[in-house]
Amino acid sequence: MSITFVDIIDYLGTFAFALSGIRLASAKQFDWFGAFIVGMATAVGGGTLRDVMLDQSPFWMTRWEYFAINGFALLLFVFFRKQINNIGNTIFLFDTIGLGLFTVVGIQKTLDAGFPIWTANIMGMFTGAAGGVIRDILINEVPLIFRRDIYALACFAGGLFFTWGYFEGLPLEACTIGCAMAVIIIRLMAVMFHWQLPILHDADNKEDQTTDE
Repeated sequence: MSITFVDIIDYLGTFAFALSGIRLASAKQFDWFGAFIVGMATAVGGGTLRDVMLDQSPFWMTRWEYFAINGFALLLFVFFRKQINNIGNTIFLFDTIGLGLFTVVGIQKTLDAGFPIWTANIMGMFTGAAGGVIRDILINEVPLIFRRDIYALACFAGGLFFTWGYFEGLPLEACTIGCAMAVIIIRLMAVMFHWQLPILHDADNKEDQTTDE
């Protein structure tokens, strides 16, 4: 079986997301099996949602490589835990890389399935962000996508870059690399400069709090 450019990006994204999930599972004191499950869910959760919505069989059900990559990420963390933890913002780094790579994979696979570019952008966002949502639920955290951080919107912005390159006739490699870089840069800048969406306040609760004070 020949490996395509999209496959390479998919494998790299799988490793990055798996490692971020395993790292968070270790912080919650999960055992090896629990960490493997969290890593796997993080790595394939978004792609599974994408494939189900595209009426396709989930990709990992016929590809053993994803289990192997997740297992490799677990072993790497077990043997080099201290070194990985010593890297500043390890979770954020790998999560951001996986976010960008999976966004372009979702877009490309949706286009290959014959759907229009706007649907591909939505599927790219789902592919990038949904795995992190599943991960956070499994470790009993409020999903990052529902907090103020720029997360899913970074995927959408990267999709807009892909769309621009797509209609401008740029090579596929340029569109995918540009999209991934756009997601990663926007996510990094959002954290660096504290870009956040406004919080939706409940007016009644706000009034009650004022009264109590």
